[in-house]
Amino acid sequence: MRKYAVLLLIAAVTSVFFIGRSFLSRVFESVQLLQNANGGEVVVRVVRVIDGDTIEVETGDRVRYIGMDAPETVDPRKPVQCFGAEASKKNRELVEGKSVRLKRDISDRDAYGRLLRYAYLQEGQLVNLELVRQGYARALTFPPDVEYADEFVAAEESARRSKLGLWSACVSKN
Repeated sequence: MRKYAVLLLIAAVTSVFFIGRSFLSRVFESVQLLQNANGGEVVVRVVRVIDGDTIEVETGDRVRYIGMDAPETVDPRKPVQCFGAEASKKNRELVEGKSVRLKRDISDRDAYGRLLRYAYLQEGQLVNLELVRQGYARALTFPPDVEYADEFVAAEESARRSKLGLWSACVSKN
């Protein structure tokens, strides 16, 4: 009798494992289908801010914002750059724990496997552009992902003229 109870327990645990795994697979497939159906857009929750231009979302993917570059804080090959901690903090204030709409331009991923996306808050605010506008990042576009290149350049010029963020704190380094 004990032998059957152990076998039943093993079967139950195995079933839960495969059902759970199957469920997760279906969730990720649904996210992918939704993203494809919406022209490369999907709404996800931000679970962690990595730095001023990179986030981690509920699917486990890391997302690198397109069109801008924030000072480094986590690259092991580089020292923490001027205004990097402030940029990370601002990005955290804007998106951590919130739902964002991710929009693809042309490229899907960068050389590090991160998704390349524009990130929008529920109110419609483009996070990438807002970080540049407030002086937490520079405009930096890489073709073919140039949909908002002019807006990023204009936002950087305005922040620079107004001496916002890194444009006043890092004067000797710009």
